[in-house]
Amino acid sequence: MTNTPHKTKGRLLLIPNTLDFGCLAEGPDAPPLPDVRDTLPMGALIAASRLQHWVCENAKTTRAFLKRVDAVTPLSAPLQSLDIQVLPRPNKGGEKSANKTHKKPDGKPAPNPDAEIDALLAPALAGGDVGLMSEAGLPGVADPGAALVLAAHRLGVTVVPISGPSSLVLALSASGLNGQSFAFVGYLPVDAIQRGDRIRELDQLSRKARQTQLVIETPYRNTALWSALVKHLHPETWLSVSCGLTLEQGWSRTQRVGHWQKNALTLPDDIPAVFAWLAA
Repeated sequence: MTNTPHKTKGRLLLIPNTLDFGCLAEGPDAPPLPDVRDTLPMGALIAASRLQHWVCENAKTTRAFLKRVDAVTPLSAPLQSLDIQVLPRPNKGGEKSANKTHKKPDGKPAPNPDAEIDALLAPALAGGDVGLMSEAGLPGVADPGAALVLAAHRLGVTVVPISGPSSLVLALSASGLNGQSFAFVGYLPVDAIQRGDRIRELDQLSRKARQTQLVIETPYRNTALWSALVKHLHPETWLSVSCGLTLEQGWSRTQRVGHWQKNALTLPDDIPAVFAWLAA
């Protein structure tokens, strides 16, 4: 009987990204981008420079990131030769089970979402390392890349998280609110009535559990969300907002809702913000 050599699997490296995606001017007349070493550890940049296979949300922005890496530590292969794959868009209405039959509107079988995700790990199953990168911050945190990380665990691929910035953790740290118990609840409903109901529900939960609540929103809706929070949270609730974290003009401010009701706060519509509150 002939023994078959054991094939060693590669790893899934979670490469952190900067938080300035979409916040800095681009084009020939734009000022040079900040040095990525201002926000990312050198170990993350070296790991990124060595990778041949990538999975990301957007191939164009990933190439732009790798150009910034290359300026610090040269890539091990030409940028044009790298294998950059894009994550499939999540299904509307949430994830579906891999055991269910997926069909298109015409009744024909549709690609299985789990199979599409698994295929992205083919280089790792063949022995190579794969990098996963978010548009901003840490992969898998408020990010669709979590599906790939879960698939890696299921397929026996080693997952290696690498240190980098997270807007959620930075905002919590800067808020002065309860960092011992907190919850990230993602996006609130866009509908005004549903959004108000959800805010009051989370305010009651915060008061009962003494738990900080964190939410995010698309930048152009920053002002609408802020106005809703000020309107529906209890006046004694502590409300914090952190905007443009790690940017030169970034800031964090925390006051009671009653203060914000009397002192209007202007938020930009093109820079990401994190909102957090803790009921008194």
